[in-house]
Amino acid sequence: MTTLLSSVPLCSAFLSGFDVQFQNLVFTWLIVMTCVALTCFIVSEITRNYSQVDKLWSLVPIIYSWITVAAYPSWRLYIMAALVTLWGFRLSYNFYRKGGYNIIPWKGVEDYRWKVLRENPLLNGRFRFGLFNLFFISFYQNILILLFSTPLLVAAANNASPLNVKDLIAALLMLLFIVMEGLADNQLFRFHSEKKGLQKGTPVYIKSLEKGFMCEGFWKRVRHPNFASEQAIWASFYFFGVAASGDWLNLTIAGPVLLILLFIGSSAMTEHISSSKYPGYEAYRKEVPKFVPRLGRH
Repeated sequence: MTTLLSSVPLCSAFLSGFDVQFQNLVFTWLIVMTCVALTCFIVSEITRNYSQVDKLWSLVPIIYSWITVAAYPSWRLYIMAALVTLWGFRLSYNFYRKGGYNIIPWKGVEDYRWKVLRENPLLNGRFRFGLFNLFFISFYQNILILLFSTPLLVAAANNASPLNVKDLIAALLMLLFIVMEGLADNQLFRFHSEKKGLQKGTPVYIKSLEKGFMCEGFWKRVRHPNFASEQAIWASFYFFGVAASGDWLNLTIAGPVLLILLFIGSSAMTEHISSSKYPGYEAYRKEVPKFVPRLGRH
C-alpha cells in the first residue's frame, strides 16, 4: 500500500520503520501545521495584525491531540488529550478576556511586542518584516507548537504500552502547573484591571499600582510565574512520552527545550520594555528571580 508520505521522501525514509497508519498520522499533523502557518502568514500580512499565531497557540495542540486519539485510542492518549484540552480552553479564555479574540476572526488586540519589533531598524520595512513574519512568527512558532505536542506521537507509536507511575506523575505535574498558570494569569488580569480603573472595590495590588508593574502575589517570588508555568506544563507533558516508550531521553525533548529558549528571549524583550517605562523595574529584576523561585526565601 502506498502511503500519503510517499510524496515527502525524507519524512518517509525517517518513518519507514513505522506502520502505514502512524505514517499517515504524522503526515496529517504536517498538513495541519502547514495550513495553519500559511493562513496565519497570509491573514497577518493582509490585516497587519501579527497576533494570528497567538490566537491559535492554545487551540492547535487540541487538534493534534484528538486527531491522534482518533487514530490510536488508548487510556494514555485520552488522558493526554484531556489535559491539553483543559490547558487550551483555559489559555484561550485568558486570551479572550484580554481582547485577543474578535467576532471577526482576524481582528482582536495585537500583542504590543510585535509593534516594538516592527519599529526595530533591523526589521523595519514591509519586506523585511514580511520575511520575519513568514519564517519566525508564522512558521517557526507553528513548528514549535507541533514539536512540544509530539509526546502524543510517542504515545501513539507505543500504543500497547500500559499506563504506569510515570503517567500519573506527568499528569499530576501538568495539572498542577495548569492551575498555577491560571492563578498567575488571574492575578495579572486583576492588576491590569485595577490599573485601568476597571475593577470595582478596594484595590488588591496597591504596591504594584504604585510601581506601575506587577510585583505581588506570585510575582513576589518570580518575575514571570505565568511563563514559568507554561514551560513547566510542556516539560511535564514530555514525560508521557517517557512513560510510553520507556526512554528517558528521546527526540521529543526538542519541543520543551525550544519553548524554554523562546520564553527566555520573549521575557528579555518584555523586561527591556518594562525597564524603559518603570524606574523601579531594574531593582525588582535584580531582587526577584526570573522563572525559578529561591526556595526558603521570604
